[in-house]
Amino acid sequence: MTPDQWLERLSRIEKEFFSVPGGEDPGRLEQKYLGRKGELALLLRELSSFSIEDKKRLGQTGNALKNKLQENLDSRKTSRGAAASEARPALDLALSGYPYPRGSVHPVTFTANKIIDSLGKLGFSLEDGPLAEMDYYNFEALNFPPHHPARDMQDTFYLNLKDEKNMDYLLRTHTSPVQIRTMKSRKPPVRAISFGKTFRSEAVDASHSFVFHQMEGFYADKNVSMADLKWTLETFIKDLFGSGAKIRFSPSYFPFVEPGAQVEVSCVFCGRNGAAGAGQKPGGEEGKCPVCKGSGWLEMLGAGMIHSEVFKACGYDPEKVSGFAFGAGIERFAMLLFGIRDMRMLYENDLRILKQL
Repeated sequence: MTPDQWLERLSRIEKEFFSVPGGEDPGRLEQKYLGRKGELALLLRELSSFSIEDKKRLGQTGNALKNKLQENLDSRKTSRGAAASEARPALDLALSGYPYPRGSVHPVTFTANKIIDSLGKLGFSLEDGPLAEMDYYNFEALNFPPHHPARDMQDTFYLNLKDEKNMDYLLRTHTSPVQIRTMKSRKPPVRAISFGKTFRSEAVDASHSFVFHQMEGFYADKNVSMADLKWTLETFIKDLFGSGAKIRFSPSYFPFVEPGAQVEVSCVFCGRNGAAGAGQKPGGEEGKCPVCKGSGWLEMLGAGMIHSEVFKACGYDPEKVSGFAFGAGIERFAMLLFGIRDMRMLYENDLRILKQL
């Protein structure tokens, strides 16, 4: 290499360095050009092959560029540190000091996880679906006739939106549409649960809300009977509330099941004897459990055998396939697990409620 070629390489390094944008990492640039194996460091080592006069002349030029690059890198590091300092949020003196308070799982989330884990032991997979649902999945495929009151705008939040088939969209009123979507995409045997927010046009009170969480489970296969449903729910409830919990069925109507049943669970507060326990204030008649009103039973779930029309809508042959479905509000389970009497307490950010876990 001649002295002229050496100077040409030095000039190329300088141009390349100063063409790098200001946002580039200074540490990476320093390693690339000034590190032990950096481009400028390696070029300076090649001075040993030149004469003494060339070494002095070229060495001064090379060291001058080295100092110039180092000054630029120091400037970049300073600017980068100042920018990071400005981006850092200011210290909030109102925050709690050490030891820092720890958060906790919300009672509804805790309850949902407990339910999902319990049914997961029985082989139920977890499925999901959209909150903005089509009328077909929310009502039609679930055997809700056109004149059913649930289709009325006073009971359902309809969206100003239609799909390519001119079908209405709405905020789902239950998690049952997930059952339809799952059965349409899978062949029996199918055992699945769904969990999520649902919406209904209702006034907010101690036991109702316009938005709440619901869980739904179903099982479709050959020769599924009401006995399978009862065993599943009995096992599930005992796992959730303890081995002493009992269930009973009473006839009820739901468009998507036949026969349908209201599932009642023995009161976990009074132990099914109907009397007010220690620390409970009698509600209604004196001495009676305020939660179950002295009956010893609590309405918890709706259930039944899946209607043949629902199977037909999903492409199943009701002559060959049978199944059951059940559903309930998550808030209802949470209120019982944590002794909460008013649903609104779950969403008022009251730390006395949220810190129970």
